[in-house]
Amino acid sequence: MVTLQDLREYMRDRVTDDRARHSVQVSGSTIEEALREASVELNLPVKKLEYEVIEKGNRGVFGMNKKDYVLVAYEAEEEEAEESGDDLGIDFDLIGATDNKIVDADGTVVVKLTPEGAVLRVTPPVGKGKKAQHRNAVEMLERRGVEHYDDGLVARVVKQADGQFVRVGEFSYNPANDSVLAVNITEREMKAELTIHRPGPGGIDHSAESMISFLNNNGVIHGIKEDLIADLELNPIYDKSVLIAEGTPQKDGEDAKILYNFDFDRSQIKLKEKNGRVDFREMNLIQNVVEGQILAKKTPAEKGSPGRTVTGKLMPAKDGNDVSIDAGKNVELEDDGMSARSTINGQVILTGDKMNVEPIYVVQGDVNLKSGGNVIFLGTVYVKGSVDDGFKVKASGNIEVMGNVGKAELDAEGDIIVHQGITGKTGGKIQSGKSIWAKFIENARVEAGEFVVASDGIINTHAIANKKIVCQGKRATIVGGSLKAAEEIHAKTLGSVAGSETVLEVGYDPRSKEKLARLEEKIRAFDETLEEINLNIRTLENLKKAKKELPEDKAAFLEELNTKRKETNLEKEQLLDEVKTIQEYLSSLQIRGKISASSKVFPGVRISIKDAYLEVRNEFNAVTFINEANVVKITQYEELDEELSRKR
Repeated sequence: MVTLQDLREYMRDRVTDDRARHSVQVSGSTIEEALREASVELNLPVKKLEYEVIEKGNRGVFGMNKKDYVLVAYEAEEEEAEESGDDLGIDFDLIGATDNKIVDADGTVVVKLTPEGAVLRVTPPVGKGKKAQHRNAVEMLERRGVEHYDDGLVARVVKQADGQFVRVGEFSYNPANDSVLAVNITEREMKAELTIHRPGPGGIDHSAESMISFLNNNGVIHGIKEDLIADLELNPIYDKSVLIAEGTPQKDGEDAKILYNFDFDRSQIKLKEKNGRVDFREMNLIQNVVEGQILAKKTPAEKGSPGRTVTGKLMPAKDGNDVSIDAGKNVELEDDGMSARSTINGQVILTGDKMNVEPIYVVQGDVNLKSGGNVIFLGTVYVKGSVDDGFKVKASGNIEVMGNVGKAELDAEGDIIVHQGITGKTGGKIQSGKSIWAKFIENARVEAGEFVVASDGIINTHAIANKKIVCQGKRATIVGGSLKAAEEIHAKTLGSVAGSETVLEVGYDPRSKEKLARLEEKIRAFDETLEEINLNIRTLENLKKAKKELPEDKAAFLEELNTKRKETNLEKEQLLDEVKTIQEYLSSLQIRGKISASSKVFPGVRISIKDAYLEVRNEFNAVTFINEANVVKITQYEELDEELSRKR
C-alpha cells in the first residue's frame, strides 16, 4: 500500500533531480498538448522530454467543469526507447529466448485490464537497454481508456520496475472491446497457431487460463506450449500468429541390426604405411578369429512410439522388423540368439548373411601383390602357387605351398610343406614349430622344431633342427652351408668333389647352443666395456691423488663411471647366470648324435658331434660318424632309424 509519506519522499527526490536541469511548467487539455507547448518553450523534441503531472486534468461533462493538465517538463537524462512494432514496446524476439547470452533490451510497460481493475507492470532494462519512462505508462493507461488512476503510484511502479503487476486504477468496462482470440489448426492437425487481437478501450485482456480454455474448447488439447502462454499473459503479442501447440509425430521402431566384430567389406582397402611409404604387401585381407571370439551381436528391434495430433488424434507407429543371426560352419549361436561365437581358430567368411569360420585359408595363385600381399592366418594356409620374393606367410597351423618359395618369410606353428624348392637367395627365413619338407633347399635359412627333410638336396643353407636333418632321394646331397641337428644328419652324399666347406653339427640342442653363443658374445662386449670404464676410473683416481681434489666436471664424470660400472657388472652377472643354466641343460642331454652318408663323404666336410671334432680329409663311402670317448669315430653306415616321407 503506497502511503502519503511515500509519495512525498518520491516527489522530494524528483525535485532534487530537477534542480540540475532546466524545466518549464505548462498546461493543456491533454498531456500531449501540454508536452507540445513544453517542446516549443524548451526547443526540444517531445521525445527528449520527461515530465511530472502536477495537476491532473478532467474532460468534464458536456464541457462543464473541464480542467487542464498541469505538467513540469524538462530534458530527459537519456534518449527514450524507440517505439517497436507493438505499442507496448515489447521486443517479440526476446519472448521465449533460451540462450545464456546477455541481450541488450529496453525496459517495458504493460497495462492490462482485468475484472479487478487496471494493472500496470514495468520491467527493468537489460544490459545497455533504456529505462521505461513515466510518460509511457501514462500514455498506455489512457490508450486503454483508464481515466481514474493514481498517478503517483504509477510513477512509483515505473521507478521500481520490479516486473510485478500493480493495480493502479479503475476503468469503465466495455465487453464489446474485450480481446478476441483466434486459433488456426494446420499441417494435418500437427500445429496450432493462436492470434490475440488487441482489446479496445475498456476491453479486458485474457489470462493464461482463459487462453488454454479457449484452445481446449476449439479442439486443441495436446502439445500446448504452456510456458509460452504464460509469457503471452505477461507480454501479449497482438494481431500476430504465434505457434502455440505442436503435435507429437509418431516414430517407427528401428529394425533389429547385426553388428559384426570383423571387417567384411572388402571394397574398403586399408593400407599400412611404414616410414612414409605404403607397403602393399600388408593388405590384411584375411579376417582371423580365435576360438570363443564373439563374431556378431544383435541389437533387438525397437517398439514404435505412437504420435498424437494437437486435437488428440492417435497416430499409430510401426514396430521394427526382427532379423536373426545366420550361424554357419564352426559358428555357434548363443542360447538367447543375440550373439554368435567361433568354435575354432580360423578365417571368418561372410557369404550373404551367413557366417562361416574356415580352418584353412586358400591362396588360389601365388602370394604376391595381385593376391593381396602377405598372409597371416590363425589356421592352415594352402598356397596353390608360389610365394614370391619379399612376401610373408604366417600361420598358427600348417603352411603348404604347391610351387616354390623365394626370398620370403614363412612361419608356421605346425609343418611347412613346399612341393617344389626353397630358393632363399641368401635372404628370407623359413621357420616351423614342427617340420619343414621340401624338394630342395638352396641358399636359405631354415629352422624346425622337429625335422628338416629334402629329397633332392640342401645346398649352401643354414639349417637347424631340434631332431633330424634328412636328405633322401636320387640326388640327395648336402653341400655347403652350416647344418645343426640334435639327433642326426642323414644324406646320400655329404660335401662335393670341389671340396666345398660343409659344417655339420649334432649331439646337442642347436637352438640352445646358438643362444649360448649369442650370450657369450654379449659377455665379451661387456668385458670390453668394463675394461674401458676401469681404465678411465683409474686415470681419474690417480689425478685426484695428485691434485687432492678433482674439478667439478671430472668429479661428476667419475661418479657417473662408478655408477656405469656397477650397472654393467650387474647385467654381466645376469648373463653369466643364464649361460650357466644353458650349459647345465646341454650337459644333461642324453643325445647320442650321429652323421651318416649312404653313398659318399667328400673332403672339406667338418663334423662336430657333441664336443668332438673332425675335418674330413679323405673320401669315404657309406659311413656313419659317431662320438666315442669324446672322439669322432668312423663306423659302418647305419640306416635311417625311421622312414621319413614327404607329406602331401
